Amino acid sequence: MIKNGYLKSDQVINAFFKISRLEFVPMGMETQADIDIPLPIGYGQTISQPRTVAFMMELLQPEAGQKILDVGAGSGWTTAILSEIAGEKGKVIALERIKELLEQGKENVDKYGFVKKGTAEFYLTDGGRGFLKEAPYDRILVSAASQNIPEPLKEQLKIGGKMVLPVKNSIVYIERKGEQDYYEEEHPGFMFVPLITKE
Repeated sequence: MIKNGYLKSDQVINAFFKISRLEFVPMGMETQADIDIPLPIGYGQTISQPRTVAFMMELLQPEAGQKILDVGAGSGWTTAILSEIAGEKGKVIALERIKELLEQGKENVDKYGFVKKGTAEFYLTDGGRGFLKEAPYDRILVSAASQNIPEPLKEQLKIGGKMVLPVKNSIVYIERKGEQDYYEEEHPGFMFVPLITKE
């Protein structure tokens, strides 16, 4: 992925090397952990393919010491990568709406000690509404596709903050320039499980 230009920045490359996808795939799928495909993790959800995660992380550009929201944490792989980058002075808030996946994700992420250290916190909630209690965020990563950009997530982004999320079949990059000023950039050609927001 480095050779093909998907992994570029030192902090993302280092986190990918330290956080093994193997720790986040279901039992029986260990031999497929290094293959560049999405894999099922149960409950109709998937762990994204490495190339897609690398692309999203490079767009997001997470940094040490930041407060980061991870929406649709699933089995915890992106939460662990973000926790590795955020470090002890940073914080990652992981949201998952399926209780069983949340428990699995929390357990997987704590293989690296991030939950015990307080770097990663998990909450069972509807990700489309964000997590107002800890807002605003320096970075927001969403790993499930919505039909449009959820307004609560835009509002919970710091001025100067960045968000990367799937919308329909595109990955969208958003940067908050001012109170009501957002820069948006679309990268088409991706597939994700849907982001479900209860009315």
